[in-house]
Parts: sequence; structure tokens; C-alpha cells
Amino acid sequence: YVLHERVGAGGMAEVYRATYSPEGGFEKQVALKRILPSYADDAAFVTMFRREAELCSSLYHPNIVQVFDLGRHGGTYFLAMEYVDGLPLSALLKPRNRRPLPLSAATFLAAELASALDYLHRRTSADGVPLRLVHRDLNPPNVLVSRIGEVKLSDFGIARDAVRANLTVAGSVRGKLGYMAPEQAMGKDIDGRADLFALGLTLHEA
Repeated sequence: YVLHERVGAGGMAEVYRATYSPEGGFEKQVALKRILPSYADDAAFVTMFRREAELCSSLYHPNIVQVFDLGRHGGTYFLAMEYVDGLPLSALLKPRNRRPLPLSAATFLAAELASALDYLHRRTSADGVPLRLVHRDLNPPNVLVSRIGEVKLSDFGIARDAVRANLTVAGSVRGKLGYMAPEQAMGKDIDGRADLFALGLTLHEA
């Protein structure tokens, strides 16, 4: 992986545009998400990061950012993900001075994100057991819009399923408060309806 410019950063990780150059001569543009070195020894965050890679590598949907690889380099972990040539929805909404998107754009956005959530919520294990996946952090910064109009849901770092709920401490609250369903904000058990609540707020903002 050859790193280029940094395209995003959060409190615990950063994202670069990168080129994947394996043996054989071809190149592929990817997004590389790296744990900041100061958090590389945080066992709980590394577990969550690895879980994001495991979950996203199993998801195949045109409206969900796909993960290709998980690796370790220079004492920290990274994910190689699908690169979306565009902007987060939050960046598209910000300069509009709170003017709404055109109705056609907002309804297209709604349909694409609803399709991603429907796929996520219906996922089952290999033996057909419902996984009851919940994204838990749907909001404008985590919705990517490409230059050709693709809509992609990203950042599954705090997604959870019923099978692995022990990765999240019972009663803890994770997600962006302004987009949380009441039961999520109170640390109660949640299901896919919490994502629909966040989708409604996101569309209201759009």
C-alpha cells in the first residue's frame, strides 16, 4: 500500500487515500483506515477495529463500503477499504446554509440507505440464524456520496450483532447522541429500528 493524502480523521483513527500495488503489475485505489499510534495498545479499541474488518468483509451490497484487508504495520493496525471518490453527506449539507436538498435527491438518498439497512438487518449466519445486525451510528458523516451519485454507508466500528453482543459492555452507550433512538441513548437493548430512527433524522436534516 502506498499512502497519499489524508482524507479524514477522528479521535482514534485516520483515513488515507492509498494505492494497492500487489505483485503482478496492476494497481487499485483504496481507502486505508489506520488506528492512531496512541491507541494501538488499547485492547478494547483494537478488538472493535478487528471486528469492523471481520463484519464488513462479509457484507456485499452496493450501498455499503466494503473492506478488503486487515493488517498490522509500524505497531498499529489498518483496514484497506473501498475508496469512494466523493464526499460525506455532512460536507454536502454544510455549505447549503441549511437549505434542503432537492426532493429527488433526498428521496434517492432515502431509498439507497434504506436498501443498505434492509440488507444489514436481514443478514444471517452460514447456518441461517439471524444475526440481528445493527449499525448504531448512521449519521451524515458516515454516509458517503460519490461524484457519480453512489450512496455508501460506512464506519461500522460500533456495529453489533446479537451473537457477539459481549464485545459491548451492557448498558454502555455508543453512537452520536443527536441521532440516537431513545432506547439507544438510555443504553437499552436495541434492534434495527434504532437505525431507522437515525435514518429518519438524517433525511430530515437533508
